[in-house]
Amino acid sequence: MSGDRDIRDVFRAQARACDMLGSPFTARLLAMLADRLAPGSPLADRILGWPGDAGPSGDSVPLRLAGGLHALVQTGRDAALAAVYADTAAHTGDALWQPVAAALAAHENFLMAWLNSPPQTNEVRRAAVLIAAGHWLTARFGLPLVLSELGASAGLNLLWDRYALDLPGLRLGPDDPALVLSPDWRGALPPHCPPEIAARAGVDLNPLDPVADRLRLLAYIWADQTDRLTRTKAALAEAVRLRPPVARADAVDWLDTRLANRHAGHLHLVFHTIAWQYFPPAAQARGEALLAAAGARATADAPLARLAMEADATPGSAAVTLNLWPGNVRLVMGRADFHGRWVEWLASAP
Repeated sequence: MSGDRDIRDVFRAQARACDMLGSPFTARLLAMLADRLAPGSPLADRILGWPGDAGPSGDSVPLRLAGGLHALVQTGRDAALAAVYADTAAHTGDALWQPVAAALAAHENFLMAWLNSPPQTNEVRRAAVLIAAGHWLTARFGLPLVLSELGASAGLNLLWDRYALDLPGLRLGPDDPALVLSPDWRGALPPHCPPEIAARAGVDLNPLDPVADRLRLLAYIWADQTDRLTRTKAALAEAVRLRPPVARADAVDWLDTRLANRHAGHLHLVFHTIAWQYFPPAAQARGEALLAAAGARATADAPLARLAMEADATPGSAAVTLNLWPGNVRLVMGRADFHGRWVEWLASAP
């Protein structure tokens, strides 16, 4: 069981991560909770005595609580807390703590229920990598794409071809995009070779519905990152319109079925962004074996690609890698900020 001091350290570590990822308000909120949350209520006692791993590689308790507080604001349940969230920069010290403490007491049952489920977001800015890779793959293979996303959440990034990528001197994407991404782009530009998406599907252990789960998707976006909220709302509107299919299943079991189908005249692109790293080691090993076996069966008219944007040994950002079959070629495409704020594109010409 996590001790009182341990859980407070988890809150402080998450606060530092939020600050690094551009959310000073969430950092301030979590650091204050670490310092001031006092035992004696069912909610506080549950948090302070959380069993197991309460950190980001486990249950992410600080983000569960932060999401619950933001949900109170999103639903209009707490006017005093909403006033804080409407002007996050102005509220520090007691001006922040007093309405937060009052909300913890007044909405204990709501927040207790919110603690039952792990955070789940759909970071749309990661689609910048997918757009660039989709153009690169189309330039290389000249085939329409069949998409399979692992850890798809609400399927917002399954719609990456509906978003535009605005780069220095180059714009990729449709003429009528659902939203426009403008990351800090470093390195070479990807080729302008618009992809054709023939089919798309995703999988998640707990897929979110863009209508029924809208609150959950918005509440876990940090409140002072209004640009993220705006982008996610635009992507949700597109998902409501197009309804990308996301199955409720174990990702590797689903992948086994997806890879069993041969897509003649198409490139099958399997992709995952900050998802594979959360799969159990046994699932990762089985997934790698399935991809290798499917790669061995790939042909020039039915190739297979696996695009990954995942944390590696280099702290602070994700590696972007691409595996191609036939040929079992592995390419380092670049690196990206975990939330897609910047991309360093290292891929050579297709």
